[in-house]
Amino acid sequence: MQVQDWVDSSIRAFFCLTGITGNFWLGLRSLPKSQLRPNDLLFINLAVSNLITNCLVDLPDTLAQFVNNWFMGRNYCGVLQFSSDLSETSSIFSTMFISMYWHQKLVGSTKRGGGPVQMDNLRLVTVYLAGSWSVALMFSVPHFFIAEHDGNESLEVCEERFPTLAEKRTYDGLYLLLANVLPLVGITYASVQIVLVLLQSQKRVMDLSKGTNPANNNSGTQATGTKAKAVNNSQARAAKSVVAVATIFIICWFSHLVLRIYSSFRNSILAVKLTNFIGASYTCFVPYVYLYGVKKLDCSCW
Repeated sequence: MQVQDWVDSSIRAFFCLTGITGNFWLGLRSLPKSQLRPNDLLFINLAVSNLITNCLVDLPDTLAQFVNNWFMGRNYCGVLQFSSDLSETSSIFSTMFISMYWHQKLVGSTKRGGGPVQMDNLRLVTVYLAGSWSVALMFSVPHFFIAEHDGNESLEVCEERFPTLAEKRTYDGLYLLLANVLPLVGITYASVQIVLVLLQSQKRVMDLSKGTNPANNNSGTQATGTKAKAVNNSQARAAKSVVAVATIFIICWFSHLVLRIYSSFRNSILAVKLTNFIGASYTCFVPYVYLYGVKKLDCSCW
């Protein structure tokens, strides 16, 4: 193996192991101590979605890079392509639901005194997630029937051969619209609204700090203001992490989309490797950003 191949494989191995560790930790730290909350379920779902890619796609691909041999067998190509799209689609929808949830929580905290919001309903969130997995399965199952190995056992390239070009374009168009564009619009909208609410909240806090005279306020008003400020600070930290993840997602998604469109017109091993690299980097960094945002980036499991 050449030096460049060793470097590429080492980077992929780092992303793979870091992603497995981070997503496993996110799922573990999101397990409830007593009652399951919607936010916990959303984080667990995201961790499971990413672990499918980490363990069933990135790990075999990384090992194949080191041994320079596709040892998983030709039939595994279908499993690899199925797992990749299933995980990617579910992860995208999970990111959208998390963005929507924290947008609602932040708005509820600043406008309704921290009362329950629509997505505090565990049954509703479960329905959302079940729907997202159904969409993911709908787009992933066909890969079992169209994915084929290129015939060279020394390479890890798995190709997709649609019966006709029209079917391929129809599939790509529907997948792009339903599993990429629509969630992206939701993530972008929720993130923009979160930023606006954070800026408005910060402005109100600054105005209150400048115009409040403690001598003219009773103890009850002061206590209420202190409590509201504490809630805002706690939720603002989590909301900022959601915006950070959304920014990373948009950058990775745009790069991934460009490479996917390019590879649909021209077969390129480099484009395939870059696409896998971008996907691996996203699943690697995201769990740590969320763990930091909800103050669970530590070794205390319970």
